[in-house]
Amino acid sequence: MAFSELELKKIDKLVGGMCQERIPAHIRNELELIYRVKGHDVTILEKRPDWQDPRITIEIPVAKLKYVRTKNEWRLYWQRRDLKWHCYDLSPSSRDLKELVEEVDNDPYCYFFG
Repeated sequence: MAFSELELKKIDKLVGGMCQERIPAHIRNELELIYRVKGHDVTILEKRPDWQDPRITIEIPVAKLKYVRTKNEWRLYWQRRDLKWHCYDLSPSSRDLKELVEEVDNDPYCYFFG
């Protein structure tokens, strides 16, 4: 079962809010933080012009939040150089989406934004 309308609004408020607040207004035409919902995954992406050809827009994955409905918890993942998603061991899961979104935003160990 996909997310309900109420769950999608909560995701938009928390994840979408973080995406909007993280990028300063004066560079939003050059850099955007967006998110996509697919199934029970919420992927946060950095959207920017390609450095070799600025006419091309590229999207770089930043973080993935997976909802495990059977356990009623969210799990946080980050993408390594091998382009595979790995569990974020420092705060791997929580019943509170806000807690994990704050971990991504704060990025204390530079897993998400380098």
